[in-house]
Amino acid sequence: MSEIELKLILDEATAKALWGRARALKLASSIPRTKTLRSIYLDTPEHALKKAGMSLRLRRDGRRWIQTVKTGREMHGGLSQAGEIENLAPGGRINIEAIPDETVRQQVAQRVNGGPLAPVCETVIRRAAGEVCLKDGTRAELAVDVGDILCEGRSAGLREAEIELIEGNPAGLFDIAKTLFPEGGLKFSRLYKAARGYLLAEKGFIDPPLKPRNAKAVAADPMQIAEQTARDILRECLDQIAINITATCELDDPEGPHQLRVGLRRLRSVFAVYRQVLDSPEMRRLGEEARWLGQEVGGLRDLDVVGQDIVRREAGSHLDETGLTDLADRLAVQAGERRLRLRKLLIEPRVQCFLLDLARFVETRGWLVPEDFTQTERLAMPVSHLAEAALAKCWKKVCKRARHLETLTVEERHEFRKMLKRLRYAVEFFASLYASRRVEPFLKRLKKLQEVFGNLNDAATVKALLSRSDLAADARSVGWMVGATQARAEFGWAGAKSLWRSLEETRPFWR
Repeated sequence: MSEIELKLILDEATAKALWGRARALKLASSIPRTKTLRSIYLDTPEHALKKAGMSLRLRRDGRRWIQTVKTGREMHGGLSQAGEIENLAPGGRINIEAIPDETVRQQVAQRVNGGPLAPVCETVIRRAAGEVCLKDGTRAELAVDVGDILCEGRSAGLREAEIELIEGNPAGLFDIAKTLFPEGGLKFSRLYKAARGYLLAEKGFIDPPLKPRNAKAVAADPMQIAEQTARDILRECLDQIAINITATCELDDPEGPHQLRVGLRRLRSVFAVYRQVLDSPEMRRLGEEARWLGQEVGGLRDLDVVGQDIVRREAGSHLDETGLTDLADRLAVQAGERRLRLRKLLIEPRVQCFLLDLARFVETRGWLVPEDFTQTERLAMPVSHLAEAALAKCWKKVCKRARHLETLTVEERHEFRKMLKRLRYAVEFFASLYASRRVEPFLKRLKKLQEVFGNLNDAATVKALLSRSDLAADARSVGWMVGATQARAEFGWAGAKSLWRSLEETRPFWR
């Protein structure tokens, strides 16, 4: 049996009000059933089941004990999918031989290998659950869980909502969530209960400490089709965006907005690189939403970069220019004000809808266009074929613009910088399909050229941001910074042609 559910983290007030909201919105026609569930998760001393991506649970439900094995569990954008095998466990005793599915029974027996099984953790949950329905026929169980995870004297509270599909399309789960949380503030759960219990046992907490999340490499398999690799990279983008939205809201670390903007840019690059197979009205709409949000985040990121990374650094190198420190302090205040405005925006409905719609797009094949009869063939093409075509296309655009490198205007340099960034993302998306000895020289030289254009962009950003009328009192420091960054950028630009020639002479690895 397959289990598909959307898992959301709740605060205390929402946990108390959620079922009342479901009934008021006519998603539910009856009051929920309330019961206490005690669950015990077991494993070998070496956690062999966990390492195999499996969990073994005993749950007391009323007077019954139920034994459950979950396999192949994945969670992305709050959507959890797993194989689930259940059977009665009289007296609350584990019995591997009683697992009804022969394949799963053999897998568990092989991992346990006759060794002892012991409790890893326990959950005691008060669950209010009942059925919710949409007009399109989607049926799901809404469960609001409030309780504790326990392990060897440690405990941690948990408030969570699970929307588990009973009948219909998994996309309906996201529609239910959107209906239940119209004001925004929704937060995806990143872990299932067993994983939280293992964390409590091993680390003493049930959630990894929140910190900004960098992009992670996604290894593409040459045997995969294009749709599979697109889904995997989109999942990575979704996770990076969702976590950094939370990090930006809850932490003052400027890396949060930076990595959020990176995640949004990578998402738009996936849409561009995979346009041949993913192109659809929904993809284009999500791309526009990502552009809008990236611009909103970019305003804070620019203030952080100019104030802390550029002006503060210059002030440290020229202590006699005290106005530079004053300017950095003024920009820090403005960044703080901008951060507060961005935090309010990030919990509003528009951003929440973007996240939910993106998760639905990724997890329910939202790129499918029924009237596009050739799309199936494009989705099923070998990823290696798509990689070669996509990289060649990006490279052709870069080469065309580089022919006039010496005479590029400021605006054209900015466009060229974006082309280089998109090329780099494309290289990173497909790098695992090629030998690293062929990829690394190309990527190394591409990054060096990007640095030159990065300095040019910094100079342009400094000039635009510091030329505002509210900084007129800092005219000397503003002039200093504009001159210094412009000089640094022009010095680097002098070597751009040589760096481009070096990149151009590097044999494109995809040919």
